[in-house]
Amino acid sequence: MNDVTLPMPVPEGFKPLPVGGDFIAGNGPLYIRSVVQPDGSKVRHLGFRVEQRHTNPMGNCHGGMLATFADMMLPMLAHRQAPELRNQFLPTVSLQIDYLAPSPLGAWVQGEAQVLRTTRNLAFVQGLITADGVPALRVSGIFKIGKPFHPPAPPA
Repeated sequence: MNDVTLPMPVPEGFKPLPVGGDFIAGNGPLYIRSVVQPDGSKVRHLGFRVEQRHTNPMGNCHGGMLATFADMMLPMLAHRQAPELRNQFLPTVSLQIDYLAPSPLGAWVQGEAQVLRTTRNLAFVQGLITADGVPALRVSGIFKIGKPFHPPAPPA
């Protein structure tokens, strides 16, 4: 096991992301950051710190937790990237994951996503997730464009 003292700080610019549902809340906390690019566009990152409760017997983030994070990250960032997806429930139709490297206890895991295409009923999204800056997962998903929902209000 790694000798890590938790909690560790969250990287600069990340703010807590309020989310609905007990499952997501129980697997967080999740943090979000927006970075303005030179062209004026925004790139958003979603992240979390690997805690003891997220680890497997080898002291690395459990693959199931990383899959859960990918399944949360892709639609949450798609909401913020594509206006037609904002506040739409996006249940997962398909999720593809390539595990590239471990995410050890204490690592900062973050990802970014890109909406590739939307149709009337589906959103196609891909992303890259890193652990302390090292590529850890390559992910892609297909999401059904569902009914509108009202996300929790951001903190004051």
